[in-house]
Amino acid sequence: MKKLIIIGLFCVGLKAAAQADYSAKLAKTAMTLWADTSAISPNHLPQKWSYDMGVVLKGIEGLWLKTADKQYFDYMQKCIDFFVDDKGVIRTYKREDYNIDNVLCGRILLTLFKVTGKDKYYKAAATLRDQLNTQPRTKEGGFWHKKIYTNQMWLDGLYMGEPFYAEWSTNFGDTAAYNDIVNQFAWMEKHSRDAKTGLLYHGWDESKEQQWANKTTGASPNFWARAMGWYGNALVDVIEQIPVSYKKRDTLVTILKRFATAVQKVQDTKTSLWYDILDKPTGKGNYLEASASSMFVYALAKGVRLGVLPASYLNVSKKGYDGILQTFIETDANGQANLKGTVSVSGLGGKPYRDGSYDYYMSEKVIVNDPKGIGAFIQAANEMESIPALTIGKGKTVTLDHYYNSEVKKDIIGVEKPFHYVWEEMDNNGFSLLGHVFNSYGVKTETLFSAPTSTNLKKTDIYLIVDADDLADNPKPNYVTEKDAQIVYDWVKAGGVLILFHNDKPNAEFEHFNILTEKFGIHFNEDSRNHVTGAQFEMGAFTFSANQPVFTTAKKVYLKEISTLKLSAPAISIFNDKGDVIMAVSKVGKGAVFAVGDPWVYNEYTDGRKLPADFDNFKAANDLVKWAIEQTRKK
Repeated sequence: MKKLIIIGLFCVGLKAAAQADYSAKLAKTAMTLWADTSAISPNHLPQKWSYDMGVVLKGIEGLWLKTADKQYFDYMQKCIDFFVDDKGVIRTYKREDYNIDNVLCGRILLTLFKVTGKDKYYKAAATLRDQLNTQPRTKEGGFWHKKIYTNQMWLDGLYMGEPFYAEWSTNFGDTAAYNDIVNQFAWMEKHSRDAKTGLLYHGWDESKEQQWANKTTGASPNFWARAMGWYGNALVDVIEQIPVSYKKRDTLVTILKRFATAVQKVQDTKTSLWYDILDKPTGKGNYLEASASSMFVYALAKGVRLGVLPASYLNVSKKGYDGILQTFIETDANGQANLKGTVSVSGLGGKPYRDGSYDYYMSEKVIVNDPKGIGAFIQAANEMESIPALTIGKGKTVTLDHYYNSEVKKDIIGVEKPFHYVWEEMDNNGFSLLGHVFNSYGVKTETLFSAPTSTNLKKTDIYLIVDADDLADNPKPNYVTEKDAQIVYDWVKAGGVLILFHNDKPNAEFEHFNILTEKFGIHFNEDSRNHVTGAQFEMGAFTFSANQPVFTTAKKVYLKEISTLKLSAPAISIFNDKGDVIMAVSKVGKGAVFAVGDPWVYNEYTDGRKLPADFDNFKAANDLVKWAIEQTRKK
């Protein structure tokens, strides 16, 4: 029987609705146990910049994106701010260690930079990216796990380094790095994969000098479950980051399929979980392990969601997740949910020396509420809890216009990019949260950079036009023409769903835009109301009635500086205030149009960081998305 202990390290089909909030329950546990990054760790040493924190915070980030609950973002920022000063210097980080574990938290730094725009997060992330430029490598080019582990690649290192490497490359246009990223996975698999089982050995020593290394292959002697979990999670996270158009992405997909086949074969038939040493379920002392089981659930479910694994693997994940809930989740007398069954650590070499033997792995302690386990579980729970909603808009596409609203600006490295109400933008001006809402219902998000045509509109079910440019926005604006308007009208009549978020008079163009909207009986007035002074948010508040036809869960919403509407048939008002028409719907043929004179569900008013908690703009975004999906079914 393994000894169970509780530790604290740092700050910070599915079975019915009863399972729907385990991500939040374990997040609450994490934020309770590790509420203060500056706390002293169990071995009485000050806390250090570590990958453990990154695993938990990635789960917390997922919760923030799906709930827009401010507490989750604040927790992420608090944890990182303990280590990163105003100049972007990371406390306790030492580049000269060349420890690839230290790169993982760069993913959270990138999120914080993209949301807040603060240079310090970019500078800290750039420090970690720069480490990869000089990270020691094998002769082929594979990253050493650490400087002290010469000539060695570990499965763990792929998770620590590659998702951040890929996200950085995608965000800052370093597409040449994709080759290096794909090669890291390919080299690791080539040297660690067992041809008979398809499983991957924990590590590989190019020199074959380590005591644990096979003198012929250089591989370590056992298949440690969490190491394979790290590798699988890294695969799906990187596949998500790399564009489908990049041809070598298929190499990663092929590796993932081999990985999935091997993992399914060693899933325990009784519990649907996975053992710490994957191929020795009956070995003395071997045990079902929580962190690895969570990682396999996550990797397989996400692979299915991304469309790169067959749907049959979803059942593998569902059974595994049920097994985790039944075997590892326990609620204590204080109502706190705890995660049992995570091995504290397992490695190779070092002092005292870890020889990679079966007996070594069995000697490591099993932990209750280990951060790696909790972080992996929250990520898995986020993925599994999202499954029911994904069917609502499965197969649908929403396309965001970036032709009539085609503003651009230079990013922090001087590259000109689209901005202002775009999917990729996570700051206040962006639509990343709205895009995430669409994605959470299974709807694919695309962007249209050219004028609408009958051909390009055939590829979408929902077309979203926001804040058409005037001369102040764009010195060469693309105005709506009669031809454009007729094309869009015909598309709507055939079953398309058009969403119009315009703006008020000082901030948008009206004369040409109304050529389009008047075809549906909607005229945007050249006015501006709901002006708000400072943080007096009640000045911009609207309250929906109980029988609102579109917004069925949102009650109180915020719209600032809006243009009102004048309607004619077939448009009808769905929300009036003080004699003004604020929102309208128009049904034409098999299609529908929704219109409002404000881009009101952009990040500033949906991500939970600014508006008081009683405003329901995030709920309204969900309501509107579900309404739009429902309209597409009439096509």
